Amino acid sequence: MLKIINGKEIAQKIYSELREEVKILEKEGRAPGLAVVLVGSDPASQTYVRSKERIAGELGFFSKVFREKEDISQQELQDLIKRLNQDREIDGILVQLPLPEHIDEKTIIEAIDPYKDVDGFHPLNTGRLFSGQRDSFRFEACTPLGIMELLEREGIEIEGKKAVVVGRSNIVGKPLAHLLLERNATVTICHSRTRDLAKETREADILIAAVGKAALITGDMVKDGVVAIDVGINRVDGKLTGDLDFDSVKEKAACITPVPGGVGPMTIAMLMKNTIKARKYHGV
Repeated sequence: MLKIINGKEIAQKIYSELREEVKILEKEGRAPGLAVVLVGSDPASQTYVRSKERIAGELGFFSKVFREKEDISQQELQDLIKRLNQDREIDGILVQLPLPEHIDEKTIIEAIDPYKDVDGFHPLNTGRLFSGQRDSFRFEACTPLGIMELLEREGIEIEGKKAVVVGRSNIVGKPLAHLLLERNATVTICHSRTRDLAKETREADILIAAVGKAALITGDMVKDGVVAIDVGINRVDGKLTGDLDFDSVKEKAACITPVPGGVGPMTIAMLMKNTIKARKYHGV
């Protein structure tokens, strides 16, 4: 029987758990502190930042949003991050991507204190993940972490399963593959140069689509009983849709995430979870 995984519902359960953690941390001295840096006026970025700001407030975080002009210089942005790195009230720093073209994104990410890098993009954090350093303190990228949380909370077995990740971005595809490997899945990463994508996806017990191409994966490209996770966010005829052709894939899937309401809410939930993790690391 098909199970449509409700990411929004799972995220709300996580927030209930996190509120209790925040109360404990407040009694110990202070609430977690999150700084979000937004450069420019990109509508999608503004929407994401408002959501993060609202949820941080609901959880009882100390939250600051820095809305900077589009023409901020590279040096000015680096100086802001340096100040936030040194601010003892701030445990987590998030720079909303994408940045304007004149800003070197890589340099900005590397400027963030890796122990405040709640997005999980700093080379120290990705390096510790890619080298399998489970025992070292690290942050994992929020979307892959959210997917792993979804699978775990839905009781989906990962060990020994064939997981196919379609997409090789540094934000989703690559870190997700490593998280799956740590859970003893057999992992295949597919991308735009994969010669026979359908052949690979039909072998998947767990299929994650993270490309950003609407309806890329259709029902004839998956096997019966697949767990289908859709990370894609595409706008078609004014409506949000994912990388899975939902109607055809759901006919074969055991579990499937919708767009919207699947992986998206989990990404913000994991950002909040990472911020609490950072607060515990930094102490009072």
